[in-house]
Amino acid sequence: MAERRPRLRAVTNERDLRTVLGGFPSGVVAVCALRDGAPAGMAVSSFTSVSLEPALVSVCVSVTSRTWPELRESPAVGISVLAEGDGGICRDLAGPAAERFGRVEWAPVDSGAVLLPGGVAWLECVVADEILAGDHLVVLLGVRAVADYQGERPLVFHRSRFRALAG
Repeated sequence: MAERRPRLRAVTNERDLRTVLGGFPSGVVAVCALRDGAPAGMAVSSFTSVSLEPALVSVCVSVTSRTWPELRESPAVGISVLAEGDGGICRDLAGPAAERFGRVEWAPVDSGAVLLPGGVAWLECVVADEILAGDHLVVLLGVRAVADYQGERPLVFHRSRFRALAG
């Protein structure tokens, strides 16, 4: 096999970095909560596990997000891992805030978290900390409750497109 040697170049603009980082596939989650009796939420592709003890996960949100300040004030937030075929839900949750839940099925939890039925996994979380990191906030979330459904495959985002896992 021919040896592949990377030719690194300095990052001179946001587009270069976005193109390279787009080569890393990620899952997509919905982060949602009740606000004044109605659902509020957004799609996030920067979700990861952080710690088993204590149980922590993280999401990264833009410091310019108008949705995160609403969610931050909720007593709990729901994380729904979107399933293969949920690209339309992801697009809706990335659209105008007033229209995000027009076609999206949702279910409230007693804590104030909102979950989306039909996903792959669900977590009920509380905000544990926020860390400013450049133009984003790394939000650490304490996990209080979980559920999963083994019969579904996750939605995968890669190179600005939704993809399916093989096999």
